[in-house]
Amino acid sequence: MCGIAGELRFDSAAASSTTVDAMLGILEPRGPDAQGVFAHNRICFGHRRLKIIDLSDCASQPMVDSALGLVLVFNGAVYNYRELCTELVGKGYSFFSQSDTEIIIKAYHAWGEDCVGHLQGMFAFAIWERDTGRTFFARDRLGIKPLYFTEDNASMRFASSLPALLKSGAVDTAIDPAALDCYMSFHSVVPAPWTIFRGIRKLPPATTMMVEPDGRKQQRTYWQPDYSRSDEERRRSAGEWIDAVHDALKLAVQRRLVADVPVGVLLSGGLDSSLVVGLLSELVQRHLSTFSVGFEDVAEEEGNEFRYSDIIAERYSTDHHKIFVDHRELQTHLSDCVRAMSEPMVSHDVIGFYLLSREVSQHVRVVQSGQGADEVFAGYHWYPPMMNTPPTEAYSTYSGVFFDRDFNEYRQAVNSSFITEDHAAAFVRNHFAMPGAEEPIDKALRLDSTIMLVDDPVKRVDNMTMAWGLEARVPFLDHELVELAAKIPAEYKVKDGGKYVLKEVGRRIIPHEVIDRPKGYFPVPALKYLEGEYLDMAKNILNQDAAKQRKIFNREYVDMLLNAPQDHITPLRGSKLWQITLLEYWLQEQGL
Repeated sequence: MCGIAGELRFDSAAASSTTVDAMLGILEPRGPDAQGVFAHNRICFGHRRLKIIDLSDCASQPMVDSALGLVLVFNGAVYNYRELCTELVGKGYSFFSQSDTEIIIKAYHAWGEDCVGHLQGMFAFAIWERDTGRTFFARDRLGIKPLYFTEDNASMRFASSLPALLKSGAVDTAIDPAALDCYMSFHSVVPAPWTIFRGIRKLPPATTMMVEPDGRKQQRTYWQPDYSRSDEERRRSAGEWIDAVHDALKLAVQRRLVADVPVGVLLSGGLDSSLVVGLLSELVQRHLSTFSVGFEDVAEEEGNEFRYSDIIAERYSTDHHKIFVDHRELQTHLSDCVRAMSEPMVSHDVIGFYLLSREVSQHVRVVQSGQGADEVFAGYHWYPPMMNTPPTEAYSTYSGVFFDRDFNEYRQAVNSSFITEDHAAAFVRNHFAMPGAEEPIDKALRLDSTIMLVDDPVKRVDNMTMAWGLEARVPFLDHELVELAAKIPAEYKVKDGGKYVLKEVGRRIIPHEVIDRPKGYFPVPALKYLEGEYLDMAKNILNQDAAKQRKIFNREYVDMLLNAPQDHITPLRGSKLWQITLLEYWLQEQGL
């Protein structure tokens, strides 16, 4: 796990190592162990390294293979790198390292753009071809690893985080109307290629991009889960699906043990993370380190779920660490957390992941996490209503339970200069219309697994763990497991309150108390209700001169939220006041 950055020039100027160094300075927390830069005429690549696989200097980046004429910067982990090494040796390749980094270089030389289909893991990388001057970019299937870029007629710059690009030079930081609409409506999800800024884009998941020396570029989507089912798949019993998921999930967890350092687990005490611990126990992992975080109770809402994580820790005799965060510490570190966000992230648990990662990084460098199970196996409350929804009403049913506000309220909230069309609605409608998911619930699951998940929970985990040089691996987003889950008939997913198949796998492995418990949401109540000091903080942020000059939000709407924040909670139990506060807070913390 690392941070990557670079500049490509399309004119006669040399790429700037000074520019790349500036970006690497922001990326240092992602890779605290080493820094490297490669510059050659019109390209400059930079890398910050976190040593996980092959701890020697042989695996340093940018990695140059002079014999093949390729230079690579890579962020992520390729779990099947040893198997690929054996295959590539059989093709005549030799290796100078024991790293997954070098595997990508050889795989690209052997298979070209199709190399991504051979990689099992999470990745974002750039490869420069010395002999052609072309640069090849790729992002993993589920978008676990980020890749941002900005471009004009003369150059392109890329980085693992948006704030790094802000330090690279002139960037158009005008608010993008489409992104703002999605942020305010689509539960703060801003899908690729948009970002909140008009001048910065992100490469979509499961996408490659070839950039020619003159700046022309071509993108290709190389993977998409298929929710259509054969007659044989429809005839499979629930027990057969449970067996298949058990085997696939165990393999996914096992794959993510590949490392030259110990691997721990973020243990919330819910089904998903508890399953990871239980499966690791099946794989005979001993002395496993597990970590949980909790907060103070607010308004009779419990701020921790330690009683459930304790059950798992005791059952499997893990080396368990409980981190309790009181409101003073939350306040002290909130600005640091917001600065660490690549994009505005409104979910209350971001500060939890930030402070949890700080503690975890003192013990291990790699953790497995349970993110993705709810989207892949239908654990959320908005999925059952989609079961009996006619296809013509799929969008209205989904938006009614998931969207934070409709377009009429959006127009009340936002300055008219930012309003063009209902971009969030158009995006979801278009995604629902794509082939490969005919039933409304399958449309929702595909959208959430490939879009919402990428730019909400997964991005949160990547940003907050990497802020402390901690690598998070997500076995529920193993692409083969996701492909399998897509084929499971929806009735086996939503049965008994959702995630039926996964719960039945759990009953074979972990204590039932953590399976049949009420669903938890990793709560941070202080940021949901915004009372007292937190309400004062919101008022201060929204009354700053920068906020007044930006004029994103209509003052009448802001005052309405400030006067009674607890009366304005979204359908997904978030604070509308925190949502607009967080956007302005993030912009100010980025120095804008």
